Amino acid sequence: MPKPTFALFALASLTTTAALADPTLPEGFTAIFNGKDLAGWHGDNPHTTAKAKTAKEREKALADQQEEFKAHWSIENGELVNDGHGPYATTDKDYGDIEFHIEYKTVALADSGIYLRGTPQVQIWDYTDEKKFKIGGDKGSGGLWNNSAGAAGKDPLVLADKAFGEWNAFRIRQLGARTWVWLNDKLVVDGAIMENYWDRAVPLPASAPIHLQTHGGEIRWRNLALREIPGDEANAMLRGDDAGFESLFNGKDLTGWTGANENYEIVDGAIRCKAGKGGTLHTEAEYGDFVARLEFKVPAGGNNGLAIRYPGNGDPAYTGMCELQILDNTAEKYAKLDTRQYHGSAYGMVAAHRGYLRPVGEWNYQEVTVKGSTIKVELNGTVILDTDLSKVTEHLADKAHPGKELTSGFFGFAGHNDPVMFRNIAIKRL
Repeated sequence: MPKPTFALFALASLTTTAALADPTLPEGFTAIFNGKDLAGWHGDNPHTTAKAKTAKEREKALADQQEEFKAHWSIENGELVNDGHGPYATTDKDYGDIEFHIEYKTVALADSGIYLRGTPQVQIWDYTDEKKFKIGGDKGSGGLWNNSAGAAGKDPLVLADKAFGEWNAFRIRQLGARTWVWLNDKLVVDGAIMENYWDRAVPLPASAPIHLQTHGGEIRWRNLALREIPGDEANAMLRGDDAGFESLFNGKDLTGWTGANENYEIVDGAIRCKAGKGGTLHTEAEYGDFVARLEFKVPAGGNNGLAIRYPGNGDPAYTGMCELQILDNTAEKYAKLDTRQYHGSAYGMVAAHRGYLRPVGEWNYQEVTVKGSTIKVELNGTVILDTDLSKVTEHLADKAHPGKELTSGFFGFAGHNDPVMFRNIAIKRL
């Protein structure tokens, strides 16, 4: 979606808000509202703006909302105040992986929320309003209310709202689409996948603005502080501990691995395919249904793959259940590939969603779940592939994949001449 030009937002100066941050902010956090003016914010009701069909129409839709934004949002005693009307307060900046602290105070019968990555929403409402009990209002605020019925995170785990007239405090962590919410120090959403309200067949965007929703009742916001989470820290948070998992790599040598051992080396505690070499390095043990987790780093133009249920011979993309592509999607030489050849794809069979790799040269975290004929790939907290290979009837270049019906095999790496690296490799049988 094209981004608006900041020229539209004359109301918001480009003063660096970090310089205005309260010195009592938690370490590493920046104030994204300075308590004095609307610097860094503009008005945007995404439900209105989404109707624009072209970049020009979008620019106009945003420009048309700015006077109304100024009319309904104000600053009082260092608080950001909305009267219940007008477009949503929207950050000029897009955010990806974050830790976000924000306090709010609202009124009886109010209904509001916080949009993350431009998407609804962390719910805020009146938990005493009986008219909304049938849609979950009695369960309290903090849930990912726009998730599908029955989906994790839709309803908060506990009722944590304070009485009206009191300030409530959110702590929100989002890594990829995985979202944690604490309301008044109580965990109400525990790492649930936040669905893309705009198109549930597509994951949340990798980054987008935060919106503070207006919804008919006065709401006040204060102490807005945010920390962008770097990749290595996000990887560790997403992984958690490895309880129930078996380590496949000791960080020192290739004990437990076989196949093209001579074409791989150990560098800085990681397995690396030697430049100009290839072949399949695979486990000595076979696995049927499993969850595998690992980190990988791809050099510019790098290409490798995860061999899934590999029989020990031939090209794992065809003789195995599949090869899950490991690829630098941004490389110019790959610009015209078939969609089923990009990172995370079941090579030649099912395309993965793109746009979720970390920058070239950074470590990525990936989990792969194989159960029966189904396979799911979660990259950096976002599910980029979730498919049933038994239903695939069309293949790249009409080339058959005789191994896709295998029910067990080896797990490994399918090298293609590039020094792609792997570390922290673990597996859990299902």
